[in-house]
Order: sequence, then structure tokens, then C-alpha cells
Amino acid sequence: MSDFIDFCRGLGIVIDTVPPVGRWKRYPTVTHPKKRNGSVKYMGDHGFAQEHSTMTDVAVWRDGTESKVNHAEIARVARQAQQEIAAKQKKAVERAEWILSQCELATHPYLVSKGFPDERANVWQSKRGLMLVIPMRVGKDLVGCQLISETGEKRFLSGQRTSDAAFVFDSRGPIVLCEGYATALSIRAALSALKARFTIFVCFSAHNLGRLAKELPQGLVVADNDASLTGERVAKETGWPYYMPPSVGQDFNDFHQCTSLFKASQALRSALLKAA
Repeated sequence: MSDFIDFCRGLGIVIDTVPPVGRWKRYPTVTHPKKRNGSVKYMGDHGFAQEHSTMTDVAVWRDGTESKVNHAEIARVARQAQQEIAAKQKKAVERAEWILSQCELATHPYLVSKGFPDERANVWQSKRGLMLVIPMRVGKDLVGCQLISETGEKRFLSGQRTSDAAFVFDSRGPIVLCEGYATALSIRAALSALKARFTIFVCFSAHNLGRLAKELPQGLVVADNDASLTGERVAKETGWPYYMPPSVGQDFNDFHQCTSLFKASQALRSALLKAA
């Protein structure tokens, strides 16, 4: 049983005890500890697990006792899980399309708080309040959206695909990867001040940033300076040149706001020269 727990933890699922046999159960994850993005199903001598924000496929665990493993049952449950995931992702796409159809281009309190009072973006008047809506795409295909409340609370649509998804600011220039939307706005402002072209990918998480870096031509990573060191660790793992703000707890938007656009742009200029 402990092997199965370790298997799930290795996927980033926060689990301490083995769940009831034969049914799916949801758990928090390392990347989203306040949500239940982890799905686990324990079958005794085998099991299934998926971290929905980082994995597109169900992972299969076996206890090593090969004679006890029913391969046909494993394949059936895995197929069923994939069908359920596909159905939820399709529903999320339809929901995202509807939400975007209800949006207006407008300013938003979150953008004001991030130093962009005149920035106009997709804004949706929902039952929960005024939401900033960031479309998320894999290639050209819409897969969902990030919703940001007036107070900065962020969430994705239930069941949507987040792995390999991004929002892109494209002026046909070198690739820059970052985690958050406000960070990307500050990068865009800094590069515009330098009269530099850019293709900025908002990756929404450090893990997803690492995934996208594997699929794209090399550019620059602008990492968050997390206390956990996650941003720097992932930036190093990409093998790309990277820039990280000097103070722990800062992303590039924080750095931009506490200094000036000139200093922020010059810091990014130095990083770009090293990346060239």
C-alpha cells in the first residue's frame, strides 16, 4: 500500500492514506494545494492516478505481483478514465467558448492592482463578480480559460486541459516564457520600451513552463523568485537562459511595480543580451 502512496506522491498528488478500493477519489496536488486536481483509484494489486493540471494520461501502478494483475481490467479502466477525461475537457471547451462570448473588452480591478489601469482585456460579469478571462490554447485550439476575480483569486474551468496550454502575446519576435498574465504584461511593457519584438507565452505554472520549453525553439525564461525555489529550478531544467527578479517572493510584475519601467526594461535587456 505504501508503494501506491509513494507512486501517487511522485506524480505530485498529496495523499497520505490508501483510498477505498474500486472507486475514484480526488486529492489536492503540489501545484494546486487548495484544489483537488489529483484523481486516484486503488484496486488492491494495481491502481490508477492522474494529476490533471500536469498530465494528459492516466498513470498505472502495479504492485509487482504479475500473476495477480488483470491486464484486461487495467486496460478497460484506463480506457474508461480517458473517455471521462475527454468528455470533461470537451465540456470545458464549450464552457470557455460561451464565457468568451459573454465578455467585453474592458479594464479590470486586478489589472489596476498590477499597474495596468488602462489595459483592456476580456471581462465577464459572472454571478461571482467581475471576472478577467484569459483564454488558454494548445496551438490554435481553445482548451479552457483562467478566471481571475477582482481580488486576484485565480481558477481554471472544471475538467479543462491545462498541460501544454498557453496565452500568447505575439509581435513576431523571440520567445519569452513566464508563468502569469500580469508578469507577461510587465514583460511586454519592458520589451516595448526597448522597442524589441517578442512572443510571450503565459504558461500558468512552472511545471507547464517546463513542458512548453521542450516543444519550442530556445528563447528566454523569466522565472518567479519563489521561496520554494520552484521557478528557478524549472528555469534551470529547461536549459534556456533565464532572468529572475532579485528579491524572494517577487515575479517580474512585482519587480516592475517596486522599481520603474526603465530599471525593469534594463534588467530584461541584460538578460536578452546574454540569451542572444
